[in-house]
Amino acid sequence: METFQTETGDTAALAGTAAAAATQDVQQRRQQQQQQQQQQQQRTRPTQGELVERALLRAPAPLIDIGANLCDRSFEKDRGAVLQRATAAGVAACVITGTCEGTSRAAAELCVSELGRQHNLYFTAGVHPHNAKGCDEGTLGTLRELARHERCVAIGECGLDFNRNFSPPEVQERWFAAQLELAEEVGLPLFLHCRDASDRFAALLAAHRRAAPGVAHCFTGGRGELESLLSLGLHIGITGWVCDDRQERGGAVLAALLPLIPDDRLLIETDCPYLTPRTIGGPSKARPQRNEPALLPHVLHLVAAARGESPERTAAVTTANALRLFRLPLKL
Repeated sequence: METFQTETGDTAALAGTAAAAATQDVQQRRQQQQQQQQQQQQRTRPTQGELVERALLRAPAPLIDIGANLCDRSFEKDRGAVLQRATAAGVAACVITGTCEGTSRAAAELCVSELGRQHNLYFTAGVHPHNAKGCDEGTLGTLRELARHERCVAIGECGLDFNRNFSPPEVQERWFAAQLELAEEVGLPLFLHCRDASDRFAALLAAHRRAAPGVAHCFTGGRGELESLLSLGLHIGITGWVCDDRQERGGAVLAALLPLIPDDRLLIETDCPYLTPRTIGGPSKARPQRNEPALLPHVLHLVAAARGESPERTAAVTTANALRLFRLPLKL
């Protein structure tokens, strides 16, 4: 009887082990199948470059992207291909945005590289209000040195951003004023940022009336703010924000203001890798997740439609304005 129980127990144990092994085998097969499916999806899913190429619009005349964050890490692996696509779309030159000492230096190096000279890259040297808290006694010296670079065309991105206050407001104001003075000193235009700070922004600009002219980059404000900026002699930079049809984002409100911008003050930009134009058709997965200069013609077409003019005219006007404001030595 004891022997029978022992044999029965051994048999049950063996059966349990076999069942566990079978279950584990099934799980492993399922995991392998899932991995294979994921790999297949990755192979068939378009790359960002392919998505951009599918959405490519050829500009009717040469364009200049006056605000491109091409030193962003998202461009590290394919910057050359990005610039080739920009050229294919009719973007004849780009101004790379400097947002701190590091990105301003990196932009300077990129502009004099083979890629930079081949694709007409220029840059701005400045400190974004988000990064103002990192400024020290050496910051202005660095920016002053970069301002003498052959490809530096503006001081900035500088200004005020009271939306998130990544830097305390008083610190932002201190370094904004310092960069306004630097622009006056070196005779370069300003590349400006303002968000939820229009009153203080205008007051500081008014206090430095001798400062060089500039552009209020990525404008998203209302009519009052637009009129204030224009009264200060600034150009207005329009991005893919105007292509956003979501009511809460205000793209339609911005589009309605575009006819109020004088011909000689209008500029267009991507602000890439941000603000991919949502006018690119199809589901969101078919839209490039990263914006790049090659998509600037999408901004051009919506700006032209909002102003009631042809894309050819808008292209000619904005390119002429960019050449004049930044004194670009190009014949387009």
